[in-house]
Amino acid sequence: MANADSNTDIDNNSAADDKLGSKPSANYKEISFNGLWKNNPAIVQLLGLCPLLAVTGTVINGIGMGLATTFVLVTSNVCVSLIRNITSNAIRLPAFVMIIAMAVTCIELLMQAYAYELFQILGIFLPLITTNCVILGRADAFASKNPIAPALIDGLMMGLGFSLILILLGALREVIGTGAIFANMDLLFGAAASEWKIVLFENYRQFLVAILPPGAFIFTGLLIAAKNVIDANIKRRQTRLAAPIEAGSKRARVTGVIS
Repeated sequence: MANADSNTDIDNNSAADDKLGSKPSANYKEISFNGLWKNNPAIVQLLGLCPLLAVTGTVINGIGMGLATTFVLVTSNVCVSLIRNITSNAIRLPAFVMIIAMAVTCIELLMQAYAYELFQILGIFLPLITTNCVILGRADAFASKNPIAPALIDGLMMGLGFSLILILLGALREVIGTGAIFANMDLLFGAAASEWKIVLFENYRQFLVAILPPGAFIFTGLLIAAKNVIDANIKRRQTRLAAPIEAGSKRARVTGVIS
């Protein structure tokens, strides 16, 4: 009996230890889907609208701002995750802002060294990344509560989702505004990219509204509407597939003679 009781206690203790020691694994697929589509920072959370509306007149501007934002997101998320257990609540937000400012300074120096003309075009909107709500929001809501690997993936996917919208918006505005696409790609990709420009419409009369700030608002609204329509169609289809099939009336087979 004593041995049985001791074995039972050992089993209970090991079960309790397993329960306490087990931690839920990060769902990288869900993190990626949230960043790229479901919780896209640009067209779902509507964060970071200042650079989104201001610098997306061309594809190259969108690529430059997207790369800078993604770099800052990944760097800040990793650094915040590293210090998450040693930072008190009193200095948490100031520490996050300093980390973000450090990452922004690094990307500014890199762009000054390797893409100076693009750095001049983006102008004040590069240092303004420091106050971008997307970056501070991910640092506080996710990176400060998760290990390094999930924080890195979250920063990367949020950055890619934001960059895709910047590039898509820049492409729409550039095509409709100028009738061409991929102009000035040499600002980032070198002299070999100077021939990447594609003229879609010859003798095109520029539609300046698309390039000006009102065009940014209009096309951003169209992208948000398109996403909502796609989500509504997907939800409607899933509801239709999940609906139970009503059983139809069955005819009984009768044999013999009914008098």
